[in-house]
This record gives sequence, C-alpha cells and structure tokens, in this order.
Amino acid sequence: MVGGMTGRPPILVTGLPRSGTSWTGKMLAAGGELVYVNEPLNPQHPPGRCPGVLRAEVTHRFQYICDDNSAGWLPAFRDTTALRYRFLSELRANRSPYDLARLLRYGTAFTWGRVAGRRALLDDPFAVLSAGWFASRLGCRVIALERDPVSFVASWQRLGWTVYFHELLEQPLLVRDHPELLELRALVGSQDRVAKAAALWRVTHRILARTPAVLVTAYEDLARDPVPGFRRLYDYAGLTWSAAVERRVGLACTGAATAERGFAWSGLSRTAFRPMDSRRALETAARGLTPAQVSRVRELTT
Repeated sequence: MVGGMTGRPPILVTGLPRSGTSWTGKMLAAGGELVYVNEPLNPQHPPGRCPGVLRAEVTHRFQYICDDNSAGWLPAFRDTTALRYRFLSELRANRSPYDLARLLRYGTAFTWGRVAGRRALLDDPFAVLSAGWFASRLGCRVIALERDPVSFVASWQRLGWTVYFHELLEQPLLVRDHPELLELRALVGSQDRVAKAAALWRVTHRILARTPAVLVTAYEDLARDPVPGFRRLYDYAGLTWSAAVERRVGLACTGAATAERGFAWSGLSRTAFRPMDSRRALETAARGLTPAQVSRVRELTT
C-alpha cells in the first residue's frame, strides 16, 4: 500500500504549461476508464479555486507540496483522487450560473465515476514541482511531459506569457528541496521573457531528472508517433488499450477527428487540447523565435 492507496492508482499528468499535458490527459481518458480533472492546483478560477474538486487553498502558481506541509493537502487530494465531490463546499464558495453548471458537471462525473469504479486523472502542470509527493504519498502513476526547450520557449513567446519567479522563491520548502531554483533570483524583475522561460525549463528539467517514480516523456516523441507512444503510456498507467482507443487516438492526432470528439476541447472543463495533426505541429515548433533566439535558448538550456 502506498499513500493509503491500493489496487487501481490515480494518474497525474504534469509538466510545464504548454508541454502537452492536456493533449496527453485527453488521450489517456479516451478509453472511458478515467474521470478527467482539470488543473485543481491552478490558482485562478476557473479551473482552480473550486473546493468541490479540491478542498484546499492554493496560494501560488507551482504550489509546492511535500511531507512537511501536507497536513491539509493530503486529505484534500485523497478526496479528489477518490472522486469524492464536496457539493456543500462548492456551493458556499461559488454561486454564479457558470459555477453551478460546473458543479453539476463535476459533481455528476465524480459521483458516477466512483460508482462505476473509474479512476481519477489529474491534468495539472502546476503540480510539476511536487510530482514526487503525488507519487509517494498518493500512489499516483505520474507522467511528466517535457517539451523541447526551443519549442517550449517559442510557445510562451507566441502567447506573450512570462513567469514571476517570486512565486517560486517565496516558498521556503520548495527552495530547500530544490536549491537550483536559487539560480532564478538573478532574473526576478527581468523583462527578458526568453531568458526567463529558458531558465524555468532548465531548472524544471533538472528537478524532474532526479525525481523518483515519475515517467518523464518527451512531447516530441509522442507527437511523431502518437499511437505506439500512447500505447506505452496506457501500459504504464495500467489502462486498457483496445481497437476503439487506438482509433480515437489516431483520429485525434491526425487532425481527422470529426464524430468521435467526445474528449476534445469543449464544455465546462476547457483545456488547451484540440484535435490536431501532431506530426505537422512539430514543423512549426520554433515559430516566433529568430535564429539568434533559437541559438540563445539552446545555450541557456544545454
């Protein structure tokens, strides 16, 4: 028994934002054995700040959870991974029409999933620095997506995203356990978005490389050959691979998905995933970066 779990473990799909976690999570859910839970550690509402899904207060992006601060997190995530939805907690916190509709959707999915014996799948990039805790204390099968650094930085550039390193550095337990994060102090307040995204990739890569019980998976490998790649992830997660699953994954990863799009980007649990031709997506991975910026990212992340 690990972390109070026996038998069929929950699954965590994580990795830095824009590394393919939503795509991977939706493909794993294509077989109908999982209840998909979107970003419970997202500090923004929605998808986060929903106590029906996770009855704990998220205060930071990349909230760090370890044994020394898990008194509140462990029971909260045990409820989430056991698909116990907290209806009253959700009603007290969120009462807009959207929130009520989301309560109905998630409450129904959790309740029916628990009755049907389904497992929880957490798709949460904000859990990436706590992946080891999810594996050891909750017994999760953890899949961490890692994207090529040039592709990762280019994606953030196209979206105009940046990272605020104070949210990491002001978490003492995080810095204690992962001291390489101290490298980021030099970039606090910097407007150099390329350097900041590259630095975030670099330190996260090093942390994941030494985190036990986490399967680090290259996004590009999945994108180049999605059917065998996802079949390997199904085996690792203890999911059933079938002809129907292979067909759905194949359709969703070639841009040909039409009628069989029940797990696509839609509804009240929106994700970044949309059906796509994953091989062609690799051809434009560096779009938005100049050749000089590409070389710089390589230097900063090697």
